[in-house]
Amino acid sequence: MHPLTKVLSIIVVIHNSLSFTSNVNCKNKSFMSRQHKKCCIWMSSMNEEDNMEGYIEEGPLSKGLDSVSWLPSVTSSEKIDISSVREGAEILPLFPLGGIVYTPNTKHILNIFEPRYRKMYNDILMNGSKRFVVSMSHPEKGGTFAQMGVLFELEDLKEVSEQTNDQVKYICNHRVVGRVQMHQILNPHVWTTRESYLKVEATVIIENDENTAAVEEQQQQQPTQEKKNSGLVGDIYSSILSKFSNPAPKEEEELRTSFLGLVNLQHELQEDVRFTRSSIHSLSLNSGNNEDDCLWSTIRLWQSYIEQRLMARQNELQREFQEKLLKFLTKEKGVKEEELPSAIGYQDLSPALQQEVKQLQKLMAVELQPLILESTLAMQKILEASSHKERLDLLKFFVDKERKRLQTKKTLQGVFSNDENVLTSNPSTESTTTSRKLESNAETSENAVDAVGSIFIDEPDAFQ
Repeated sequence: MHPLTKVLSIIVVIHNSLSFTSNVNCKNKSFMSRQHKKCCIWMSSMNEEDNMEGYIEEGPLSKGLDSVSWLPSVTSSEKIDISSVREGAEILPLFPLGGIVYTPNTKHILNIFEPRYRKMYNDILMNGSKRFVVSMSHPEKGGTFAQMGVLFELEDLKEVSEQTNDQVKYICNHRVVGRVQMHQILNPHVWTTRESYLKVEATVIIENDENTAAVEEQQQQQPTQEKKNSGLVGDIYSSILSKFSNPAPKEEEELRTSFLGLVNLQHELQEDVRFTRSSIHSLSLNSGNNEDDCLWSTIRLWQSYIEQRLMARQNELQREFQEKLLKFLTKEKGVKEEELPSAIGYQDLSPALQQEVKQLQKLMAVELQPLILESTLAMQKILEASSHKERLDLLKFFVDKERKRLQTKKTLQGVFSNDENVLTSNPSTESTTTSRKLESNAETSENAVDAVGSIFIDEPDAFQ
């Protein structure tokens, strides 16, 4: 094993007792979740002068954490006794799962070990509901949860008490079947006592197929003579056929066009994390809650893309420091490569490296903050959207933003390239030939990569 490979997993304990690591595996969802949580906590630990406001631009997230809706904190709420729930609502268990935003039509595995959640699973099995609400937790205010959550439905449960010496009670498979609007938490006091799990009064949102409604409205506005000419007025088959033959709504086409521009830029710039070209034609933008073909699958895909960009950039920013750390340990401290420690205290670093850590912390805050916002608040904002059109507009906003970032990067590369050409003499025939070979090789390589584009469909995190 190369020494640098080993040092990549070294955790440096910095001056505020938090930690970071760059040992990133994008295929490991649980690891990504832990890293994401660490990064969020780290960003919130910055001084007031380095707070979030400096990183938020105009748009749907211009209010920062207040851009999404939160329930009142359970720490300041009192127990609520109700004799009946509001119309269309029901009482459901609440299982907060940290700062990760879950979306419809996804599957998740949970290990259940805490006593109150063991009780919750026993209850939903006994009453046959097999359902509970999951909501994002506020990154700064304890006991505060997003008002819009999702509904987890239990699909399979295995008791593993004996195998784990009762450290884990259940391993459970779930499917997210829809969204849930929470109105109020009924027993907030148990959050502190941990004697039981939270219960909420909530409404499960029924997703309608808005494309069908749009087509029907378009048919009503169609000229009467044209309807007569069709010969299918009043025929049920006509409405079904029109659903498939009519063009997609304007917002869907606009999003598809924006996504096309983004993918082309990603391949032109050879981005480390990018979508396959085949994804342009297989992009799912339909309304409703069809598991295989709807906008929610594309939203989850976008979330995976942002998460992987976050991890890749975090890793890249730390690489230079890790090389300096390795040199410090082996050259100055005399540590053998096979004896490299798994953790190093901040005080054990040289003054120069301590300063490097502080600078790296600030640099990562500036560079990673927008990605953290997009992977959490942006997804929560999309989850809150009340209509298919609003979700399309929001997703297009974030795709456009990423496309503009890459366009700026391309422009800057062109400027520096032109500057280099000015300082360089006329290229020889040999260098021109070499350049053409490189372009040919790059094109061949890109085509080879595109040949595996189908994995974009098979796996939610299948990027190149």
